[in-house]
Amino acid sequence: MMTSRRNFLRLTAGSAAMAAGLAACGSSGPKSTPGSTTGGATGTGATYWFLTGQPQQAIREAQVKRFNDANSGTQLKTTEFQNDAFKQKIKTAIGAGQGPTLIWGWGGGGLKSYVDANQVEDLTSWFDQNAELKNSIFPSAFGAATVGGKIYAMPVETTTPIVLFYNKTAFEKIGAEPPKSWGDILDLVPKFNDKGIAPFSLGGQSRWTNMMWLEFLFDRIGGSEVFQNIFDGKPNSWSDPSALKALEEMQKLIKANGFIKGFSSITADSNADQALLFTGKAAMMVHGAWTYGNMKTSGGKFVTDGHLGYMNFPPVDGGKGDPSDTVGNPGQYLSISSKASQADKDVAKKFLSTSTLDDASVDAWVKSGNIPVVKSAKDKLSSVTDTNDAEWLKFVYDTSANARNFAQSWDQALSPAAAEALLDNIAKLFQLSISPQQFADSMNGVIGK
Repeated sequence: MMTSRRNFLRLTAGSAAMAAGLAACGSSGPKSTPGSTTGGATGTGATYWFLTGQPQQAIREAQVKRFNDANSGTQLKTTEFQNDAFKQKIKTAIGAGQGPTLIWGWGGGGLKSYVDANQVEDLTSWFDQNAELKNSIFPSAFGAATVGGKIYAMPVETTTPIVLFYNKTAFEKIGAEPPKSWGDILDLVPKFNDKGIAPFSLGGQSRWTNMMWLEFLFDRIGGSEVFQNIFDGKPNSWSDPSALKALEEMQKLIKANGFIKGFSSITADSNADQALLFTGKAAMMVHGAWTYGNMKTSGGKFVTDGHLGYMNFPPVDGGKGDPSDTVGNPGQYLSISSKASQADKDVAKKFLSTSTLDDASVDAWVKSGNIPVVKSAKDKLSSVTDTNDAEWLKFVYDTSANARNFAQSWDQALSPAAAEALLDNIAKLFQLSISPQQFADSMNGVIGK
């Protein structure tokens, strides 16, 4: 899971320029905060492990400080880890029964593995008893927190959808409007190619960038249940007729030269795919909301002069999917260890209900350039003074809040083994070296693994 590339938006200090966050920082090992512990064994008091990296780290530290200041008799102890160190340590610690009381994570496949091993608490009834808290959170954020119809984690922090970006100047050059349907996208391809403009930029060497296209096509053609069946382990789900149709449409766009020439050699980490959009060499790009920051800071006047356009991915003609659906990172997640003492579980639940999505936290996330996973974030957007940034954040808010279903990125939703097989087969699909049926047959073989 390449979480550092796509978890947060950040306003750079002293300006309103956005930048990608969740970058790993500090030492590779754990960092204990004042009054914290480097251990996580049960029976030593409630503990909480989370990631370093600003501005997220400071916001999390402030949450714990507010909680501890208000609850002198039940202190929450914290340990901070760099991204990769956290992933290694948390898995080992939980497996050995030495994990923290509060488990920070990304939901989806990782959470499901904890649920299958009976390592995390079922929070369904707790949320029923705390309906006001539950109703304050974007409903779509609960998808990655739910396993088998039960809620095992609380959505927290921020939301980051995938977006269809476009260059307004490129559209002016061909005298066309942005696409309102998949059919429009296919119709635009030859028009842009005739003008020497690539219809779409794509950093295809990174593989997960290709995946975002399939995430939308599966949803728009067959609805959210198509991937849900895959996530639930239903046999042969990858060969659902809607899935095969999505794979066929994907290759139709590729064969029509819908992407920049040589896309399979372009990396997303270099931001070369973004540069193709803001320099006008490509007309459109499907990418994460986290790219807005780099396009603003690196794209000259592309953003500041209003040349950047954006929208949710359009519907597919005759498709079953809800056009309000989106994909990406619906949030981050906190679970409670089922192995913790009842007293520690109670402390963790109090922290969840009072200190993770409180007004101070919402303020801090918005000021850092993020959209937190709560409906009240909308009231905070008036504090953003830059017009372009304010419009952008409103769009991210509306997309996240209005999504009937916010699907988690597939490579985070699936197990690591299944995710790697997925990315490998997607690369082959985009290179036209396998057919849609071969893709489905290969992926059906790793369902449930």
